[in-house]
Amino acid sequence: MCARSIIYWKMSSPTQTKKLNTGLLTSWLSVDADSHFPIQNLPYGIFKVAENQCPRIGTAIGKWVLDLYALADAGLITGAHIGDGSSLKESTLNTFMSLGRNAWKEVRAILTNLLSTNTAVLRDNAELRKQALQEQANVTMLLPANIGDYTDFYSSRYHATNVGTMFRGKENALKPNYLHLPVGYHGRASSVVVSGTPIVRPKGQLCADITKAPPVHGTCKLLDFELEMAFFVGKGNKLGHPITMDKAEDHIFGLVMMNDWSARDIQKWEYIPLGPFGGKNFGTTVSPWIISLDALEPFKIVNQTQEPTPLPYLQEAKDQQLSAYNIKLQVTLQGDKMKEPAVISNSNSSYLYWNFKQQLVHHSVTGCNMRPGDLLGSGTISGPKPSEYGSMLELSWKGTKPLELGNGETRKFLQDNDEVNMIGYCQGEGYRIGFGDCKGKVIKANM
Repeated sequence: MCARSIIYWKMSSPTQTKKLNTGLLTSWLSVDADSHFPIQNLPYGIFKVAENQCPRIGTAIGKWVLDLYALADAGLITGAHIGDGSSLKESTLNTFMSLGRNAWKEVRAILTNLLSTNTAVLRDNAELRKQALQEQANVTMLLPANIGDYTDFYSSRYHATNVGTMFRGKENALKPNYLHLPVGYHGRASSVVVSGTPIVRPKGQLCADITKAPPVHGTCKLLDFELEMAFFVGKGNKLGHPITMDKAEDHIFGLVMMNDWSARDIQKWEYIPLGPFGGKNFGTTVSPWIISLDALEPFKIVNQTQEPTPLPYLQEAKDQQLSAYNIKLQVTLQGDKMKEPAVISNSNSSYLYWNFKQQLVHHSVTGCNMRPGDLLGSGTISGPKPSEYGSMLELSWKGTKPLELGNGETRKFLQDNDEVNMIGYCQGEGYRIGFGDCKGKVIKANM
């Protein structure tokens, strides 16, 4: 826990909060209609203001970051499930994640009340407000959790079909197991980075065809992005005790945007027979703000039809059929000669064949113990139309159809100094639940 030089006065906590229609809520803080962070969102992240300052937990509201350490220290965040709020005085979200969904809901209700238009506790306390609010433009965002383990799935049927068609033909596009389980692989947690972190072009073994030439050590030429979403595990499970579908949401702390950078030429040579390795372990970018399932609740929709019917442990209860989300997704690319970014993909999280709950449940079905802060990626999210494809591999169809960027430039794969940004949001009536930026710039390989 980080010490603070400022001692706040203690105030009684507004523990009694009535249930509100969040779609109608407004805040005493001004929030633009197209902001990703209205009062209906209230995501969690880790930030710092000065380089030598201890990181702390915050929530985003409009253009502001609200310091939850300051609120907890002032006695404004206490309750039956959150206790004295000490978990919000730490430098990562892991402890708060471990408390479970009742604690997450309790804090969300307290913050909603404090920021609501007619609540004066924080609004009218100028000194505390000055200490607790920072402009987002003036803070540095960090990874929101210590990520112990990272797993990436392959859950968009459209993407899997496209890739399978490229390499195996249309008739054999999907492997026999694809429609029976969420396929995944264990990634590298140490190279997960927060939005804005540069990505160094990787080097590795390259071999286009072993029958024609031996492998060489060289620089990746087929660098790609993958449009994904991911979720952080909140409360974990004991080893040997799988998570069930009816309890899965109690273990999902929230969602982020994710770019699973891919070195296609390195991956092609190495992946048989054990799958992705060096072609994936050099960098994975996530957006800094974690959006709770409670904020996304109004945007639940019916999952894609799954045929054949999944095995019972992956089936939804009849009263829980709304298990997907209507999250609009967009990818932009800007090269160093471009004046503004070009939109190269518009997709939607609803194109996932296997939903987030099924991913988590299948991961733990063997008795695998999930832990607070574990990160699970969805896999590339592609739609049925070419404009909805979620990777350069698909957008350029393995390099055979260069992608037009609208300014005379084209791309087959990513070039040095290309900056890729991914954003996602749900559109409500008069407000938007967004994820902010998931941005990374490619820099040239190290010598």
